Amino acid sequence: KPDVTYSDVGGAKEQLEQLREVLELPLLHPERLLSLGIDPPKGVLLYGPPGTGKTLTARAVANRTDACFICVIGSELVQKYVGEGARMVRELFEMARSRRACILFIDEIDAIGGSRGAEGDGGHGDHEVQRTMLEIVNQLDGFEARGNVKVLMATNRPDTLDPALLRPGRLDRKIEFGLPDLEGRTHILRIHAKTLSVDSNIRYELLARLCPNSTGADLRSVCTEAGILAIRARKKSISEKDFIEAINRVIKSYKRFSATAKYMVYN
Repeated sequence: KPDVTYSDVGGAKEQLEQLREVLELPLLHPERLLSLGIDPPKGVLLYGPPGTGKTLTARAVANRTDACFICVIGSELVQKYVGEGARMVRELFEMARSRRACILFIDEIDAIGGSRGAEGDGGHGDHEVQRTMLEIVNQLDGFEARGNVKVLMATNRPDTLDPALLRPGRLDRKIEFGLPDLEGRTHILRIHAKTLSVDSNIRYELLARLCPNSTGADLRSVCTEAGILAIRARKKSISEKDFIEAINRVIKSYKRFSATAKYMVYN
């Protein structure tokens, strides 16, 4: 069970509410859906730039519902032996079904769920990836929407996913995790500052204004860097000046390597 709570999630208020509707409600209050004859979504796709809180939010919902949380990276399901990836998928779903309540989270689903024929040379590796993806589709088709298993998948490149994976009845709900706005960035900085020894006069909104187009992961790195600067100066707490210096070091240098711009181009 994850140790992340809703109070640890910042800058994704709307996304969190949507996830609570499709995950928390069916797992904790299935009778409400049953009384209306509604089948909840079988699967949910979370998409957006890296570091925007997709995994963190999923873990928070799993904690709230007291569900087992199984997390796997899509590339881990890519195997060189015939049928090995598909077997791993079957075992994952069997493990999930054996739990009282389970959220199965497949991150970087684009590693195996890309459009067939879109890329690759059609070699053995491509065929094995397709087999693995088709097994995921079969598993999604084969379990009850009102059951105890909820499937989440995440990607930074939704434009590359196979339409077969996205059709209704499989991944019914798509939730975008975009870059946090000013209020969201301020909230994220406050969340990270809770665990730090900081001066009492920190202007978090000012710091957030200095970090436009930044992800939650970027802001976490800013807080870490500010702490390192304070340690280097042998201070007992982190000052606003440390945060500003950290922003200049982290945010500006990250822009050269960030995948956010690529996400914006393709989506």
